[in-house]
Amino acid sequence: MSIRYLHLDVFAATPGGGNHLGVVTDATGWSDERMQAFARWTNLVETTFLLPPSQPGASYRVRIFTPHKEIPFAGHPSIGSAHAVLLCGLATPHDGVLWQECGAGVLPIRVEGEGADRRLSLESPHAVVEKTGRNAHPLLPAALAGIRLGQLPPAYVAGGRHWWLAECADEASLRRWRPDHAAIGALARATDSLGLCVFARSTHPDYQLVARALPAGVGIVEDPASGAANGLIAAYIAHAEPEGPLARGYTVSQGREIGHDASLAVRIEGNSVWIGGRTNTIIDGTLHWNGAA
Repeated sequence: MSIRYLHLDVFAATPGGGNHLGVVTDATGWSDERMQAFARWTNLVETTFLLPPSQPGASYRVRIFTPHKEIPFAGHPSIGSAHAVLLCGLATPHDGVLWQECGAGVLPIRVEGEGADRRLSLESPHAVVEKTGRNAHPLLPAALAGIRLGQLPPAYVAGGRHWWLAECADEASLRRWRPDHAAIGALARATDSLGLCVFARSTHPDYQLVARALPAGVGIVEDPASGAANGLIAAYIAHAEPEGPLARGYTVSQGREIGHDASLAVRIEGNSVWIGGRTNTIIDGTLHWNGAA
């Protein structure tokens, strides 16, 4: 049976600058093993599988797989999957909102604009700052090697998934930083987290924050555009600096260190954090998959 398959460019500031996503638009009848086998074959950071909703009020259901395992939630797969749902006519927004069912619950996605100008924004899961400080874990200092820390202390934050966050003193040194991936991987495994996301404030006219996400906990060296990590950064900034210049929102630049150019729009509305951006459809074709059943 042939199925429509999309290859998307999510959170792109320039064409091809975002994060890759593969979307199987109808995974009805697919087993867990079949989804995992296909995600391993695509070898993308994440591949998603669309299904009819099972929860009241949901517009659709999405399952998200890395090449190694299923994960409950991720930002760019959520935005890209919503783009695919609209492109394929699988659901209709109500009052400008789609409701996505995933492993983190039923989450709203705002729809603004049409066609190539359409932007989607996801409300991130509620975040909790669980630990702060450079010595919050014995393996954290090694993971932060080479970073001159900024205003906020490193933090361990939960929100759908766990990330370690650290502020770097300035944009230039963050962009030059050479991460110790082995140390970050050891920290991720020891704390059951995705890994480390480092950010820095910027005076650039097009963005106010730069981020680098290193999700060694799921076997990824560096993520070119991470909605989930940026959602936690925004929640941390709003928590720590409720009256600060970034407390209502800002724009993030990510991915240039690895040849991408992503742009993520952050809105902070009270206790809610919204992460949004544009998605480009790169490939719209037909999938023939005879892998694991």
